[in-house]
Amino acid sequence: MNKLTGKVAVVTGASKGIGAAIAKSLAAEGAAVVVNYASSKTGADAVVAAITAAGGKAVAVQGDVSKAAGAQGIIAAAIKTYGRLDILVNNSGVYEFGPLESVTEESFHRQFNTNVLGLLLTTQAAAKHLADGGSVINIGSTITRAKPAASAVYTATKGAVDMITPVLAKELAPRKIRVNSINPGLVETEGTHTAGVMGSDMEKGFVAQTPLGRIGQPSDIAAVAVFLASGDSGWLTGELLFASGGL
Repeated sequence: MNKLTGKVAVVTGASKGIGAAIAKSLAAEGAAVVVNYASSKTGADAVVAAITAAGGKAVAVQGDVSKAAGAQGIIAAAIKTYGRLDILVNNSGVYEFGPLESVTEESFHRQFNTNVLGLLLTTQAAAKHLADGGSVINIGSTITRAKPAASAVYTATKGAVDMITPVLAKELAPRKIRVNSINPGLVETEGTHTAGVMGSDMEKGFVAQTPLGRIGQPSDIAAVAVFLASGDSGWLTGELLFASGGL
């Protein structure tokens, strides 16, 4: 039997990249998956199509996690469609890099509203429905260790995730709900290609600092998510797992 048979998962920001890989991997292990997207319906539908073609269960649900109504709507759709909730992956995230002089109120709030407030609002909505023994998986970043120049706001958002994770682990522990974070290193996604990271000096710098000699792939992170979603990690909560090739 697959590790997640009978379980229901919500993955936010799952229309591409790491989120899409996690959604597909959870489904491959038997979970029914809500594939959340903010704007890319085409991408989310493609993820759902790939899951169902492989014999899995999935549905695409639009929702902006940075808004309480959006976060609540995503969770409500999971309950309406599948009748329960066992796994929440807080993957939605945005990032901007630039020196101090480029920081604006707009960019600050955009990143914090999605990366931090969105995580809190979605977990708040999900906590009411998560089955005892459920798993919340946050997506942090190794940037909180690397602390590169020109990343003050984004690094701050992921630093917040690092702190929120063990706090929520303690808060939800009485219900046997585990809360952990995966902190990836640089991962090749549509986003890193669009941002011009791939093939750049930044990519070369990350590879040079990574003992395993390459940047990550979405599947590398998805495998860790399956572990944290399953009973295999039943004794882990409040942990930050750095999935970074040793970076």
